[in-house]
This record gives sequence, structure tokens and C-alpha cells, in this order.
Amino acid sequence: METKEENIINIHNFLPHRKPMLMTDYILELTKEKVITSFEIKEDNIFVDQGLFVEAGLIENSAQTCSSILGQSFFENPKADTKVIGFITNIKKIEIFSLPKVGSTIISKASLISQFENICQIFCETFLEDELLIRSEINLFIQEVTP
Repeated sequence: METKEENIINIHNFLPHRKPMLMTDYILELTKEKVITSFEIKEDNIFVDQGLFVEAGLIENSAQTCSSILGQSFFENPKADTKVIGFITNIKKIEIFSLPKVGSTIISKASLISQFENICQIFCETFLEDELLIRSEINLFIQEVTP
């Protein structure tokens, strides 16, 4: 996938996660029903073990990618001090095929299956170039936290 600089969206506008738990770098494409994200795996990542981005990291990357679809409604105004909390309520299916190495940039593609208010079911696949790394179906819940 060719990334055009002018089309990249800062993930901080759509997720509450910050380092060391932020497992996506950029949103490459975002609609109400699908999202594509990129993530460069660095050596100091908490989910790197022996030079590989482990299963828990791939799952967290998938969940954060999926959360961008649901989270965008809470972060429509990037200047607002919005605070949200989200949970994986269910992982219906997960298949892990390969673990990427440090220095790799992975691309995750998620699409909305169903949504009811702040609960949704999303299908996600993550790739390293043309190699499928993980396929998952995740249910998420997200809500705004009031002070």
C-alpha cells in the first residue's frame, strides 16, 4: 500500500492510548465502516521479545485499529479534552500466522461487522507486505468518561 503523506491521520486524534501502550502510529484511511493503520515495530516496544513482536502485541494492535472506527465519534473535535475508556468485550475468533520482526512496519485493515450504540463487532487482518500475520473478530465497548 502506497502511503501519501497528506492522507495520514494522527492516531492520537482517535484513541486515548499513549506510550508505552500505543500500538498504532498512523491512520492511513478511515471511514465510518473501515480503517487502515500502520505501525512500525521498534526494539524498545513492550511486546517485543527476542526481536519479534509477540502475539499480545498483534492482538493489541488489532484492537486499537478496530477502536479507531468506534472512537472517531468521540474525537471529532481534536481540540476537545475528551476522555474515553474502551474494553475488548469478546474475541470471537483469532488466528495468528506469523510474528513480525523489529524494524517491520505492519498494516492493519479493519471493517465494521455490526454496531449497537457504543458496542461493535469488527473484523481485522494485519499484514507485513503481502503476508497475513493475524486475522481476528473482536467485540469492543467504548464510552466517554465524565469528570
